[in-house]
Amino acid sequence: MIFQQNVSNPEGPVCLPDGSWVVTEMNRGIISHISADGKTKRTVAHTGRPNGLALDEDGNLWATESRSSALLRVTMDGEVTKISKGHRDLRFLWPNDLCFGPDGAIYMTDSGVPLDAFEGIEPPEAAYHVPVDGRVFRVDPASGACCLLDRGLRFANGIAFGPGGEYLYVSETLTGNIYRYSIIEGNPSGERQLFGNVMLKPPMEHGRVAGPDGMAFDLKGNLYVAVLAQGDITVLGPDGSVRNHLGVDGVFPTNVAFAGAREPRALVTEGSRNQLLMLETPTGGLPLYSSNVSTEIVRPRGPHNP
Repeated sequence: MIFQQNVSNPEGPVCLPDGSWVVTEMNRGIISHISADGKTKRTVAHTGRPNGLALDEDGNLWATESRSSALLRVTMDGEVTKISKGHRDLRFLWPNDLCFGPDGAIYMTDSGVPLDAFEGIEPPEAAYHVPVDGRVFRVDPASGACCLLDRGLRFANGIAFGPGGEYLYVSETLTGNIYRYSIIEGNPSGERQLFGNVMLKPPMEHGRVAGPDGMAFDLKGNLYVAVLAQGDITVLGPDGSVRNHLGVDGVFPTNVAFAGAREPRALVTEGSRNQLLMLETPTGGLPLYSSNVSTEIVRPRGPHNP
């Protein structure tokens, strides 16, 4: 079902407690607030080119700004505060998606390439030859202190914590892979693990860059992954196997977010037709982890720390 049209290259859907939604409109450079029935829309803030969004328990939005390469805090009244530009020795390149962890910290992907060096590249297959150093960061929302958890991914993109908060999941767009990390006290325990792959065909058979983008878990531990250019939401089971491919209207779904634990539906942002789609799902989604409690950043151990 089409929920809202005329949203310009939408991303970062988040359901607010009152049932309304916020999304980013990347081509317009704005964060938009949409009523629960999808009939009205207003601009919350203009940031440049916001990508992902998350919500804290104080009602603040957190946005990854891909044009100015920063993590922002945005109030629903439109006040924008720059929180971080990255680690002092490793600045953000393309902040992409983010989520709150059970420890109250922000976990964020950086695709690992400047926006202007990748977006709109022609021919599309040239994107697979651009140097990309995708990264995963942990950020203290109070101080902006930033620690690198991993790097070397082929375009790090979607990010989500699984049931119980034990594992952090990250999508790698240029390979179709979904990885997971065991997180203990804010640190990865061991190396990244391959969890699954969402591609039906080799990426370039679609004629454009294809691969996993944003994702979200349902209450049963299934992972719903928006797959660019494949035109579906791929559902991975708790064991990482492909359980379903949910076709959507349009070929460029960019993200998916559940309406809540008691609402068996999810909002999909779709870029080829600049629209928001509402999917009926068998169950509701996991609650978003959110906290306004400042947590001490523990510097990750091992070679990934800059």
